[in-house]
Amino acid sequence: MSMRSMSIATAAAVVTLSLSGVAAAQEPSTANGEWPSYGGNLSHDRYSPLDQITAENFSEMELAWQFNTDSFGPRPETNYQSTPLMVNGILYVTAGSRRAVVALDPATGELLWMHRVDEGERGETAPRRLSGRGLAYWDDGGDGVILYVTPGYQLVAVDARTGYEEEGFGDNGIVDLKQNIDQDLEPTAEIGLHAAPIVAGDTILIGAAHRPGGAPPSRTNVKGYVRGFDARTGERKWIFHTIPGGDEFGNDTWLNDSWRYTGNTGVWAQWSADPELNMAYFAVEAPTGDYYGGHRPGDNLYSGSVVAVDLDTGERAWHYQTVHHDIWDWDLPAAPVLLDITVDGREVKALILPTKQSYMFVLDRATGEPVWPIPEVPVRAGDVPGEWYAPTQPIPMRPPNVDDVDLSIEDLVDYTPELFTRAMEIYNRHTIGWLYDPPTVAEPGMLGTLQLPNSTGGVNWPGGSADPETGFFYIYTKTQVGALGLVNDPERSDMDFIRGRPPGVGFRDASTSIDGFPMIKPPWGRITAIDMNAGDIAWQIPHGEAPDNIRNHPLLDGRDIGRTGWPGRVGVLVTKNLIVAGESGFYTTETGEAGAMLRAYDKATGDEVGAVYMTAPQSGSPMTYEVDGRQFIVLATSGGGRSATLLAYALP
Repeated sequence: MSMRSMSIATAAAVVTLSLSGVAAAQEPSTANGEWPSYGGNLSHDRYSPLDQITAENFSEMELAWQFNTDSFGPRPETNYQSTPLMVNGILYVTAGSRRAVVALDPATGELLWMHRVDEGERGETAPRRLSGRGLAYWDDGGDGVILYVTPGYQLVAVDARTGYEEEGFGDNGIVDLKQNIDQDLEPTAEIGLHAAPIVAGDTILIGAAHRPGGAPPSRTNVKGYVRGFDARTGERKWIFHTIPGGDEFGNDTWLNDSWRYTGNTGVWAQWSADPELNMAYFAVEAPTGDYYGGHRPGDNLYSGSVVAVDLDTGERAWHYQTVHHDIWDWDLPAAPVLLDITVDGREVKALILPTKQSYMFVLDRATGEPVWPIPEVPVRAGDVPGEWYAPTQPIPMRPPNVDDVDLSIEDLVDYTPELFTRAMEIYNRHTIGWLYDPPTVAEPGMLGTLQLPNSTGGVNWPGGSADPETGFFYIYTKTQVGALGLVNDPERSDMDFIRGRPPGVGFRDASTSIDGFPMIKPPWGRITAIDMNAGDIAWQIPHGEAPDNIRNHPLLDGRDIGRTGWPGRVGVLVTKNLIVAGESGFYTTETGEAGAMLRAYDKATGDEVGAVYMTAPQSGSPMTYEVDGRQFIVLATSGGGRSATLLAYALP
């Protein structure tokens, strides 16, 4: 074993685990009670047909085991976002601030083996650190292979039973993703990945992510090209240039040769794939920088686009751009969800793309054509010097937006006169508009534009879930105001404008909260169900209690504000009987303990049907599996000063 990596295994425990037997290689599915891919399957619908846990017994679940990740790195992790896999009787998950991979007994949580790569400076300077969001399993027809991407952007393949590197893959089990990327990159170049890879057929799909781009030091950055790799050898099969080169389709949307130096435009979201159509689907983020595009005039393909490519060649089949010349950071954060629906008697192989703007773009996944009309709506140009403005933006007619997109005085919090007065003070210090009104230059008396939704959503990386039996789609969104002002600051950036505050204005002066209290009315977090056969919202509920510092805020004068929902990043699990989601806030729960609740809702109505206590808020997305005839629900939790921990629930 090489010195650059470490694997610890209890061989006897691994060998004697009850495995279900290795069949011929097949696409991941939850049909047999496993959870073999980050989104459950390649459709990313986060659906399992398991039905042991029901509305009648959900609240009877108990904590079956827990797994603390503090020891998997030099310091504890505070934002644990990983979703485990469970395949062939073993649970796999990333853990700790060095992004180790661990294998656990899914019935008890016992550690079977672990693996990590010691990356030194390469890992410590990476733009996407900590444990990431997960890993991939590939059925090679043998013992199986676990694939993950390190913080330093290396693709690692290990034997799924033992944790030892696959010697025939790359260089002794490792592929350096900063090489063979059609750019000359140093080992510490600013590119990485937080998302989990996925495998479709024998192709590993790898995206790219960067540091947040609100105030980049330069208009020049690494380009976020994406690639497919051979699952057996680690060899690159294809690369897709998310910023098209000089002779490629879409290059004419980058005016003034801006494609030559502009970077970012990566894929930091999860992918999905349709093996029957032999297509992979990915959603592309914004270019450099997030809020000013004067250095990159034009519509800027493929930023803000969902792209379909051939699984084997990476050749573009179709694309759909959801935002032209993005200057709001409306980059695409979540996996496209694949769902077969029936619209006006016509069967449609649909792709549902969740967006930060709280619109769901519903397309035919074979052709990219909209299922319902998506007209180009004229939008207002701004007056930021040097900026280029797109004249229209696409707005779906169905389904409707699932969260607020237009801020007005009627939205301001008014529980007490003082809360409303102070909300108005914030309101009056900013330009007000809807989600496609342009950013403004920040000045001492007018600090910029209030965004609703915030540049983090609406929707964020947990994305959506779907029920393939009913055609219902479920999504969590947060309702939160953000302030967006532009400044010229040559000491920080060579860009003409970046996000910032004018001189003399402190953080507190520019805050959009009132001593920590949201300036707008609740709900601040909600779950929405959409009947995708009709394109209509079926129900919508607030999800999550507000934390204690909000419920007991002195400006409330003791008022009980009820369940408000709480802004966070929450993934929703769909089972045969339920939808399940944990709360994102830390508070004193109904049981009188500090923590949060894992809640179950009726899929058809949104009525709450059960809840169990969690020691900390949900920070990863829940998954479910069955082992030895017992169904488990497992999710990553962290926050509120609590350790990053996997919690596993089951019936007594």
